[in-house]
Parts: sequence; C-alpha cells; structure tokens
Amino acid sequence: MATVSSVYPYPGSLRAGILLAAGQGSRYAAQRPGADKLLASLPQGACVAAASARTLRAAVDMVVAVVRPGSAALAELLRAEDCLVLETARAGEGMGASLAAAAQYLRTLPEAPGAVLVALADMPWIGRASLDAVLDGLRQATMAAPSYQGQRGHPVGFRAEWLPQLAGLGADEGARRLLRQPGLHLVEVDDPGVLRDVDTPADLDEAG
Repeated sequence: MATVSSVYPYPGSLRAGILLAAGQGSRYAAQRPGADKLLASLPQGACVAAASARTLRAAVDMVVAVVRPGSAALAELLRAEDCLVLETARAGEGMGASLAAAAQYLRTLPEAPGAVLVALADMPWIGRASLDAVLDGLRQATMAAPSYQGQRGHPVGFRAEWLPQLAGLGADEGARRLLRQPGLHLVEVDDPGVLRDVDTPADLDEAG
C-alpha cells in the first residue's frame, strides 16, 4: 500500500484510483474475434489490464476498477491486483457512465478521498513516476494531467471537490467536459506511455 503523505493540501489523506475497464474493445475484437484486449498478454508476461492496475495500485491507497457485466475473468484478475471491482450495468452507455458509477461509489465511503486518479485499463505502459507527477500536480491545481511533447495524456487527477461532477457524468463524454474548464494543470513528463493505448493487435505487436 502506498504511504500517505501529509504534505498534500487537499482535504483528506486518502488517494483513490479509478480504473476504467468496461469498454467493449470493438476495434481489437474486430481483428481478433472473441478476444478481449484487456486480457491480452504483454511481452513482459502480465496481461494488459493487470499491468495497468498494478501501476495504478502502487501509486494510491485504493483502486476501484469498473467492469461490464459478464466480465468474470477480468474481474478475478483485477481482484488479484488488489482492486475493488465494481460491475455496472451502465457500462454500455460509455466511459462517462462507468466513471460516474465509480465516483458515486467513492462518495459513499466513510472517508472520501482527497484526490482521485482516473486511469484507463488499456494503457499499460504508463510509468509510475508519471502517476506520482500527476498527484504532485494536485498541489497546485484541482485538476492535473501529464503532458508528453505537448500532448495531454493519462491518467487525469482530480481533487475531492470534483467528485460530484464526476458522479454526474453520463453517456460517452468521459471527463472531457470537465477538463475543458479552466484550472487544468499539465505536468510535463518524459514518458510516451501516457499517450499509448491498446486499440488493435498491432499495438501489442509493436510493443514487442
């Protein structure tokens, strides 16, 4: 478990992660019928979702992983990575609905998190240092995200005051509407992994 630091200015000491793992992966499955990209193996041996979950879990105190119904193998894998798995029937509505379900859950905790990192399960190449940099960025702003060579990447960090807005998201908007508001702090990182996701089998082939 990550050590909680008292130097962060946001209320509360709990740092939570939200891992969005409820997507359909339709482009990947179109090329490899029946395959789930999140269960695909990386050259290092771990599967895509496990690698993403492991890095996120190391940076925060708890992770809520959102999956769609019927994802038993994925759910078991994420629990093995010490994630709390949240199955939502709204997953088919899009990323925004999945994010809202996780934020709603976090708001019910006895201790609401002071900061939240929102990560995507199909981005296994993000370095731990980038996650720490985003958390550090929340010292200066209520929202923070990594930037690599001028492009905003993932994960995105939010202070606790954004939880109600995150819980109110819907459809496939994700957090884009919130990120267009003033106050987003971009943290420059030397990590191309903040931009790389698994969209097609070729993305894994290139990683090898």
